[in-house]
Amino acid sequence: MSLDPILSARLQALEADGLRRILRRIEHVDGVHIRHQGRELLNFASNDYLGLAGHPALAEAAAAAARDWGAGSAASRLISGSLAPHHLLEEALADWLNTGAALAFSSGYAAAIGTIPAIVGPEDIVIIDKLTHACCIDAARLSGAQLRVFKHNDLEDLADILRWADSVQAVQRPNILVVTESIFSMDGHVAPLRDLVELKDRHGAWLMLDEAHATGLFGPRRAGLAHDLGLADHIDIHLGTLGKAVGSAGGFIAGSRTLIDFLIHRARTFLFSTAPVPAAAAAAHAGLDLIRSNAGADRANATWSRANQLASILPGTAAPTSAILPWIIGSETRALATAGLLLDAGFFAPAIRFPTVPRSKARLRFTVSAAHTEEHISRLAAALPQLAA
Repeated sequence: MSLDPILSARLQALEADGLRRILRRIEHVDGVHIRHQGRELLNFASNDYLGLAGHPALAEAAAAAARDWGAGSAASRLISGSLAPHHLLEEALADWLNTGAALAFSSGYAAAIGTIPAIVGPEDIVIIDKLTHACCIDAARLSGAQLRVFKHNDLEDLADILRWADSVQAVQRPNILVVTESIFSMDGHVAPLRDLVELKDRHGAWLMLDEAHATGLFGPRRAGLAHDLGLADHIDIHLGTLGKAVGSAGGFIAGSRTLIDFLIHRARTFLFSTAPVPAAAAAAHAGLDLIRSNAGADRANATWSRANQLASILPGTAAPTSAILPWIIGSETRALATAGLLLDAGFFAPAIRFPTVPRSKARLRFTVSAAHTEEHISRLAAALPQLAA
């Protein structure tokens, strides 16, 4: 049978389950305002937490790099594509996170997929939080390591698995890697990081921490939750993104100089990929400079203020622990309908459905930015009671 009929049947099944996706063409972006199908909408779905993606300093850094270096890097980093903007960005990342070194990738997904299989293999064990991002789950599977999943933020379950890993280690001596997020992307939950660090240290495991949704918002230099709690030196592998609070594109790994030197030799998504676009690297560097400045502190405070304001009016929402505020609806079809009503009212917050979240846990996932104003939140507050009715 030919390919298209089989795929058409699968698409029809997705449609029946309320899981069919479309690509929404965004025609213009101006801060938190977007144009979609000719309509101006207020965007509550972006990860641009500090409102830096459209900042003039980032735009000018990108434009200057494009003028100086061209539109592309033209080679992988180990051939002739390791350009000055990449090195300057990596030096800034290592300085910001106070690590020995850092390595930039084309995306956070590429950073995870390249790193985990490079450091663990079939003889090792990876233990991962159930709600950790798909990139880390896929990377763990790709590594061939024994994969164990612990219940979300459940320290007792993690401890049980670590004790099991110890018994295996006594015979086979595998390496043990624990993977989690500091701020979970779909729920905004905070990892119990102090206890996680204590557990991994007690059992001699390594810890890889994804700070994608924490960098820019936590700590005195906005360097993430581990820094905020004084635990950064206990994190073996820092995973991060440049496409959220930093306002550009790409991902990175930070850690010891030895770790980064090893990844240069073994991370396949680094070795066999054209180097990141120089304009994106330069824009990310400018974003880091802003985050570390007084202006970055002001923007982080504004984001937290908007998060508190939205949490006070969102149904069933407690005080926010991040810039992510989910409204759990349950049914995929009902979530789609609610998102449609919100779109009609002038707000953009698409339904989040399986497989991004578990079945029957569909939601509207509101995210706030320093670019939102009190008036923006008030307008959303006025629309919500009609949607919840």
